[in-house]
Amino acid sequence: MFEDLPRHPRFNHVAMSMPADLLDERHRSEILAFYADVFGWEELPTLTIDRERLVLKAHSYEEFVFLIADEKPMSCARLDHFGMSVAEPSQLDALYSRARRYRERDERVEIVERAVEDHGTVKLHSFYVRFLLPMMIEVQCFEWAQ
Repeated sequence: MFEDLPRHPRFNHVAMSMPADLLDERHRSEILAFYADVFGWEELPTLTIDRERLVLKAHSYEEFVFLIADEKPMSCARLDHFGMSVAEPSQLDALYSRARRYRERDERVEIVERAVEDHGTVKLHSFYVRFLLPMMIEVQCFEWAQ
């Protein structure tokens, strides 16, 4: 079906609108500190505009979170989210531990505790986390039965 394409289409970013006040220097610094510490994300500083835009590179220039100010910012239900996957449960545990440690020093970190859903052929390990952004992130790991 996609033989004419050099690779299949894939997700590469998520964009969220936010109040301009959350994209000021202080809040950008807080957002960067959390997402760098927990996920290893980095700011793309040449794209930053005070109170207008912040772009976080998620390990490659083709994977990023685009935050933009808007007078009517995005509003989400608590469990609206985008997903990230890791290769194995130990990696999920490491990210979960980082998020929990960060929450110990900043109560604004929201976490839906780690869980495992057993579907027989696969166990889905996951937790959700959010810090200052409109959407949560669900971190998942698929553990396939032997």
